[in-house]
Amino acid sequence: MSTKKQEPNMPAATPTELAAMIDYQEGSVVSRTLQQDEVGTLTVFSFDQGQGLSEHTSPFNAYVQILDGQAEITIGGKSVIVQTGQLILMPGGIPHQLDAVQRFKMLLTLFRTSQPAKQI
Repeated sequence: MSTKKQEPNMPAATPTELAAMIDYQEGSVVSRTLQQDEVGTLTVFSFDQGQGLSEHTSPFNAYVQILDGQAEITIGGKSVIVQTGQLILMPGGIPHQLDAVQRFKMLLTLFRTSQPAKQI
């Protein structure tokens, strides 16, 4: 897999409030990639209420940290509510989907490592 290396999209050695790095946009999902390279990606998202990402599968483990609001995240058919300050693992190889119960912001951390899918 060839991934173009991207310089960090935030100032070095400067405390940054993640939720302030992205705004809500009515009726939309907005994303801002902070880092992307061969090891993984770090991306902040905002979802307006009623928006989401349809079910899909990634070969890699991904962590979602809710920065603001509340999301319904379905992983391998199991639906859970995740709220501000909580973190959840979406294991590689397991289908997952995200829905905005109310508008929310999240940090997605994806590691490009070759690990077998974990069962739920």
